[in-house]
Amino acid sequence: MQRQPRVGITTLFLLLCVCPIARSADWPNILVAISDDQSYPHASAYGYAAIETPAFDRVAKAGLLFRNAFTPAPGCSPMRAAFLTGRNIWQIEHAGTHASSFSKRYEVYQDRLEASGYFVGYTGKGWSPGNWKVSGRPRNPAGTEFSAKKNDAPQGISKTDYAGNFEEFLKQRAKDQPFSFWYGATEPHRSFKKGIGREHGLDPAKVQVPPFLPDTPQIRDDMLDYCFEIQWFDQHLGRMLDLLEAAGELDDTLVIVTSDNGMAFPRAKANCYEYGIHMPLAVAWPAMASGGRTVDDLVNLIDLTATIYDVTNIDPPSETPIAGRSIRNILSSTKEGIVDASRDAVFSARERHSSSRFNSLGYPQRCLRTQDYLYIHNFQPERWPAGSPQMLGSGKDADEVAEGNLGPMHGGYHDIDACPSLTFLIDQRKDATLGRFLGLAVDKRPASELFDIRNDPGCLNNLAADPAHDVAKRQLHNRLFSYLQQTNDARVTAPDGGDIWETYPRYSALRWFPTPDWAKEHPERVPKQEWLEEKRPK
Repeated sequence: MQRQPRVGITTLFLLLCVCPIARSADWPNILVAISDDQSYPHASAYGYAAIETPAFDRVAKAGLLFRNAFTPAPGCSPMRAAFLTGRNIWQIEHAGTHASSFSKRYEVYQDRLEASGYFVGYTGKGWSPGNWKVSGRPRNPAGTEFSAKKNDAPQGISKTDYAGNFEEFLKQRAKDQPFSFWYGATEPHRSFKKGIGREHGLDPAKVQVPPFLPDTPQIRDDMLDYCFEIQWFDQHLGRMLDLLEAAGELDDTLVIVTSDNGMAFPRAKANCYEYGIHMPLAVAWPAMASGGRTVDDLVNLIDLTATIYDVTNIDPPSETPIAGRSIRNILSSTKEGIVDASRDAVFSARERHSSSRFNSLGYPQRCLRTQDYLYIHNFQPERWPAGSPQMLGSGKDADEVAEGNLGPMHGGYHDIDACPSLTFLIDQRKDATLGRFLGLAVDKRPASELFDIRNDPGCLNNLAADPAHDVAKRQLHNRLFSYLQQTNDARVTAPDGGDIWETYPRYSALRWFPTPDWAKEHPERVPKQEWLEEKRPK
């Protein structure tokens, strides 16, 4: 079909004052469904036996199942800002870090679609956590909120009736008006009700434990509870698809189903390792894209933002150009496997996650993922990747902080969500067999990490110091830094090495940690890497 010329935002706004936009193939509906903390391959369409995700599978069958999709950041707030803007996290200032602000300078696709005639909204978790009000925005960047409807839910699960709110959203739009809706579940974010997976008939024997975690009943049960919460997200997605099908609009809707970042387990979420950045992704647009295909192209989720602009025939921002690249050519193809061979690399990054170090300092990382390798550069390897092992007191009590009382050892790993798996690893840190697993999650790391991803998806064997991989390491390092330079990443281009990232205010709870001055005054009380290694088996 011949696409119509792009129409400017101002012109379309004036037209809207006269009459509503009529639907056409160039104005598909948009439904973006984002789970909260779900890693690839945790969906039944990927053959993961411990879980049933019929709605995700339905989208994959009607469209495309992607096996190599990656998040722009392994943390929720920066990923969502990146997705909304279509830019890398280092290109959106404050919004590229956790629980900060979101400058109006960086336009979001929801606002631009609305200005062009779309009805936009969201339910559940939009852009969060962070403070969009301090940035001068009139509403959440994900759109107008539709979260009033509630339903009964098990312990640990949001009572927001996501599908019910989507139904209300559909009722409020004008006849024939195209829509763009953001479904942001809070599942499977921690915390989980302990044992909820078994309660609902899920089988721990079917769980595949990743190699960076010990295969024990405790870990299997924790993962089973995580699987149940994914299924909760999927049930609401299924209801939304049914609503669209009943209205005769499913075929004309671009449906995107993915997650913001990896599962909330040690060495996954908030890490640039495979289980932190590799995402599930299914995309369907029955009216324009042939379905039932599995695609292996490397795709960044900000490429989906570019795709939304492309298929709606709406110009992306010009003053802050998007970094994503539309996958429309993949959607319109009939091929499987590698469709676009030029997609040979994706990039991801992390700055601050939780409040886990003194002065809320982050753990800056940038990474490059190809079909064969994952290369990670850690800009501050002297910092603890999961957070300082000890806080001052409980981390919250002012008197404890004033007195300089240290809290318990291993109590400060707040870049890992509190969970039974982390508690288990800490409790077993001296065990001859299980002790090494805590170190994989919390010990300091070298500046460069290189993994043969085909043979080591758990990212356990760092090849960066192996002479046999010197050529690959150098090539990947040069390509990564060339891209960072090209896209003006302050970690590479700024004279101070990107310290600007450490100055962005955090709009959520702060914990207290020993400062450098305190550490100098009490060197005997500062935890050292050597101390941990003496106590924990390799």
